[in-house]
Order: sequence, then C-alpha cells, then structure tokens
Amino acid sequence: MESSNKNIKQLAGFLKKNPNDTFSKFALALELLKLNEVSKARVLFESVLKQDPGYLGVYYHLGKLYEKNGRHEDAQKMYIQGIDLAKQQKNERTLLELKEALENLKIELDND
Repeated sequence: MESSNKNIKQLAGFLKKNPNDTFSKFALALELLKLNEVSKARVLFESVLKQDPGYLGVYYHLGKLYEKNGRHEDAQKMYIQGIDLAKQQKNERTLLELKEALENLKIELDND
C-alpha cells in the first residue's frame, strides 16, 4: 500500500511535467487499480486510448475494467479492437490474452 502511494505520487509528478506521457498515465491507472480507485483508473485508461490508440496494453485492462462494471458490450469492443491491433503489431502474447478474455466474457454472458 505504501509503495503504491509512493508510485502514485511519482507518476502524478511525471504527468504534471508531461501530461501527454501515455506510459505514465497507463502506469498510474494500474497503480490506482491496486487501491480500487476504479473510476480514476478508467479515466486514465480512456485517455491513453484516445491519445494513443496504438498503445496495445490498454485494451486488455480497459476491457477488464468495463467487464467488472457490467459494461459487457464495451468490454467486448475493447477486446476485439485489441485483438485486431495485436495482429497488426504481431504481438502473440497479448493477442492470446485478449482472445482468452473475449472468450471468457462470451462464456460468462452465455451462462447468464
């Protein structure tokens, strides 16, 4: 918890100096999630996506966040867009993670 707060302060400082630093935004969102600051994390993830749609890691995390908040359609869109991008970037590991997340979401929705 203490290290998360330290990381959050440090990342927030980086963003204050450079508001367009997508890496720091993404990292800050991940740290906020650790503290269950879901809405703040979502805003940052959405900002990363808008600013840099090629930032592949954001699709999985934003999709998971949408999924947890019952926004299943938005989650599905994130996973599908991320899958397309992972194919373009030839990122097999992330491609598999996104496909698995999409498949798990579909299974969950089918069981509801």
